[in-house]
Amino acid sequence: MKAKGIEKVLITGGAGFIGSHTVDLLVEKGYYVKVLDNLEPQVHGDKGIPEYLNKNIDFIKGDVRDKELMKDILQDVDAVIHLAAMVGVTQSMYQIEHYIDVNTKGTSVLLDLIANGRHNLKKIVVASSMSIYGEGRYHCQRCKIDFYPSLRDEEQLKKGIWDHLCPNCHSFLVPLPTDENKPSAPMSIYAMSKRHQEEMCLLIGRTYGIPTVALRYFNVYGSRQSLSNPYTGACAIFSSRIMMNKPPIIFEDGHQVRDFIHVKDVAMANLKALVKNRANYSAINIGTGMPASILKLAEILIEIYNSNLKPRIIGLYRVGDIRHCFAETKKAEELLDFTPNIGLKEGLIELSSWVRTQRLTIDIFDKALKELKEKHLLSSS
Repeated sequence: MKAKGIEKVLITGGAGFIGSHTVDLLVEKGYYVKVLDNLEPQVHGDKGIPEYLNKNIDFIKGDVRDKELMKDILQDVDAVIHLAAMVGVTQSMYQIEHYIDVNTKGTSVLLDLIANGRHNLKKIVVASSMSIYGEGRYHCQRCKIDFYPSLRDEEQLKKGIWDHLCPNCHSFLVPLPTDENKPSAPMSIYAMSKRHQEEMCLLIGRTYGIPTVALRYFNVYGSRQSLSNPYTGACAIFSSRIMMNKPPIIFEDGHQVRDFIHVKDVAMANLKALVKNRANYSAINIGTGMPASILKLAEILIEIYNSNLKPRIIGLYRVGDIRHCFAETKKAEELLDFTPNIGLKEGLIELSSWVRTQRLTIDIFDKALKELKEKHLLSSS
C-alpha cells in the first residue's frame, strides 16, 4: 500500500507509542521513514532511544519547536505524519503553558515553515483526539431528542448521580455514538491544544493546496504504551498496578464508557490517511464504535493477568471528566476504507504480553493521584 508520489515520510513523535507502530508499518510497506522525537523524559525516562524503535529509519533527536532543524528536515520529505505532542488531560490543567507551547506552538512552527519555506509536501496527517468533543452524544428516550451536554453539575456529582439528566424531563440520557458533526467542546487544555493542531493543519493544508487529514483518535492502547507516565491511558495504568499486586482504582462508579482501539489499528489508519485521497481535508474518528466501561476493562485485565485482585471503586470524580464517549465509525469506513481488526480482549492480551517483559518498580498512579489532590482536581461524592 503506497501513496502515489510519496516515498519519504517524516513522523514527528515517531519514537513514541503510536509513532513507533506507525514507523514499523510504513517501513514494512517500503517507505523511507524519517523520525523526529525529543525523547520526552516523562514518556521515555532516561533510557535514550527505545530498543523497540525500528532500525531501518533515519532518526533525529530534536524538538518540533526547533525552527532551523525543522526547516532542514522538511526539504527532504514528501509527507508528514504529525504525532508530536504532550499527552495528559489532567496534567494539562496545571501545566498550561507547557502544553500550549509543545502542542499548539510546535504545530505552528511546522505550519509556518510549510507556508513559507521550500518543500515538496504532498500530504499532511495530523493526530487529533476524541477529547476535543468533550462529552459524547446522548439521547432522551422520553423526549425523543438528542443532546450534546456540557460538564455535569457539581452538586449532582456530589450526590453520586453520575449519568447525564435530560434538561427537560430529568430522565437519564442514553449515550449514542459520537459522529464528526458533533460540535467540539474541549474540557481540558490538552483537548484545546489538540483542537488547535487539527484546525490549524486543516486550514493551512487547504489554503496552500496540501491534502491534509486529521484523525481523531479515541482511547488508544497496546504494547509500548508508556508505563513511566502517570498520565498515560487506563489500560497501561491498570496493567502496572495489577502487575504490582495492587487493585485498579476506578473513579465514579466504573460504568463510564470509552472506545478502546488498539495501537496497531491506529497505525493502519495513519497509513490509510496517507494513501486515500477521499479523506483529504477531513477530520475522521478513529475508534471501534464498541463502548466498554472502565470497570469492564479492569475486570478483563485482571482475568488476563490471572490475578485475584478486585477493582477498587473509590467514589471520587475528577474535575472536568466526561461520562461517556464512543465513536461513530461510518466516515472512517467510507473515506479511509478503515475498519479495526483487533478486538478488545485480543488487544489487551497483546498489551499484557509486552507489560510482562517490562521492569516495574514504581506505582505511577499514586503519583498522579497525589498531584490531582494537590491541584484540587479530585473531589468526592
